[in-house]
Amino acid sequence: MSLKIDLHVHTYYSNDGVITPKQLIAYSKEQGLDGVAITDHDTIQGALKLVDNKELIIIPGTEITTLQGHVLALNVTELFPSKLNMSETIEKIHEQDGIAVAAHPSVILKGLRMRMCRDLNFDAVEVINSAAFPFSLATFLNRKMAVNLGLPQTGGSDAHLAVEIGSAYTLIDADPEIDEIVEAIKNGATVPFGKATSWRVRLEKEALNLKRKLQ
Repeated sequence: MSLKIDLHVHTYYSNDGVITPKQLIAYSKEQGLDGVAITDHDTIQGALKLVDNKELIIIPGTEITTLQGHVLALNVTELFPSKLNMSETIEKIHEQDGIAVAAHPSVILKGLRMRMCRDLNFDAVEVINSAAFPFSLATFLNRKMAVNLGLPQTGGSDAHLAVEIGSAYTLIDADPEIDEIVEAIKNGATVPFGKATSWRVRLEKEALNLKRKLQ
């Protein structure tokens, strides 16, 4: 069974997100998604809020800040400290039987050389991230990293506004159970798809972030 899942979505529990639980479900269904991974920055509150809903598959997770960049922790239900070394963070994700996905790795590569990435125990690489800029170059570099490391490829919108949900997603060959989905990602039964966030939405997000800073 092929599932359409956006593996990188933020809710208003992120310090830079505004998506409500109700909006998340509505927009996800409108985009024909079977599920999403809720990956709020350094918190799992949003994920735990929605994980038991009956309308959409919710993969609980978080986007953890490390000293070398961000990593998506999928299928985790207990929060652990941010701003650790990337290797420590990945170890803590695996202790919860979660998976560690290199988030927008063209940015990570600024802090980690490819040789160092080979020593890290990532489970997958986020190849398509709609918010990445410049989108085509970032996608090229991300895919090159995944291929060089021999890791599965994923896609996610990195949505902070509801209209972004589903702009990138991953087709996953799995039954609609979280454990099955996670195992399928680890085994590379994934195909990422997606497009860049529009300039209108990018400007809207920048205006929102500026407004917050001025408050």
